[in-house]
Amino acid sequence: MDQEIFGKVDHYISELLAPEDKVLKETITSLDDAEMPQISVTANQGKFLQVITLMCNAKRVLELGTLGGYSTIWLARSIPNDGKIVTIEFDPRHANVAKQNIEKAGLLAKVDLRVGKAMDVMVELKKANEEPFDLIFIDADKPPYAEYFEMALSLSHSGTVIICDNVIREGKVLDENSTDERVIGVQRFNKMLASNQNVTATIVQTVGVKEYDGMAIAVVK
Repeated sequence: MDQEIFGKVDHYISELLAPEDKVLKETITSLDDAEMPQISVTANQGKFLQVITLMCNAKRVLELGTLGGYSTIWLARSIPNDGKIVTIEFDPRHANVAKQNIEKAGLLAKVDLRVGKAMDVMVELKKANEEPFDLIFIDADKPPYAEYFEMALSLSHSGTVIICDNVIREGKVLDENSTDERVIGVQRFNKMLASNQNVTATIVQTVGVKEYDGMAIAVVK
């Protein structure tokens, strides 16, 4: 099996079950136009997030790492009209592109886009005694993943689903001598997750049109 077949199967699944409409396609194009990295989730992964959101009847969603708003749109479309997704983006330029895409999707009323460091914004949410979130999607910078997760727990309730993307890094997590700060960050996170008594969790390997990776999925006890 090689990357070509993974890509073909990914397209097969996406065309059947996760077809992109005009807004989603234009959101991906907007990243190139703004010279932003093409590191959004795939269409199939976006649909996966949508399915999980519906499975846990999520009304309040927290997302770390907005980028151009692609995953935000998938998530926002799966919560009720009176639901809310708080999405955090560090780069103001990225946030501006995301806001435009979210507006094109007609979802501004559901989305609270906050600009700043993810940890700082989460601390603000905690201090403001915000209601707990039903689903939390972590797809931000990798070195502080363990800290993000621990903070996410403080913003959760029993039954909250926490999903963390990019935790396998093309298998580089197996290299105990890695000097890549992103790999080291997810290695730390994965070890923390294994010993965390507050959640029931696993990691699912992901393949497709993008690099071989994995998502951690945890349910808060």
